[in-house]
Amino acid sequence: MEKWQEEWAYNKYWVMAHSQQCYEQIRLLAKDNEWSEQKNIEFKNLLEKAASQIPTVKTLTNAYQHVWGYFKKTCMPEEKQTYLHLLQELSPTEDELGPFLSRLAEKYQVSYLLNSRLIQECKEKS
Repeated sequence: MEKWQEEWAYNKYWVMAHSQQCYEQIRLLAKDNEWSEQKNIEFKNLLEKAASQIPTVKTLTNAYQHVWGYFKKTCMPEEKQTYLHLLQELSPTEDELGPFLSRLAEKYQVSYLLNSRLIQECKEKS
């Protein structure tokens, strides 16, 4: 895996949680798997732009639903109930869902998520 692919994998859900627009723009940059210095500059600029945007209920919900996809077939019924409950209660200032998903990533050892910026930041909050 190339360095930019690793960086994108690390930042993907975090960007999604901050800005759907930045996420889509980076996805287009990465689409053909051909990277250049110019694309790298655009990528860094989009990461900065995403960092300046505060997550909303909508952007967090979207990112967390993608993360939830890693667990929905393997989790326990009560974990699913907790997920649905925390999703209903979700707000950017009172976010218990992120730390819950972080704990599930640990429990089920989903390395892609454990290595992601979103889950690492959620872990710090718990």
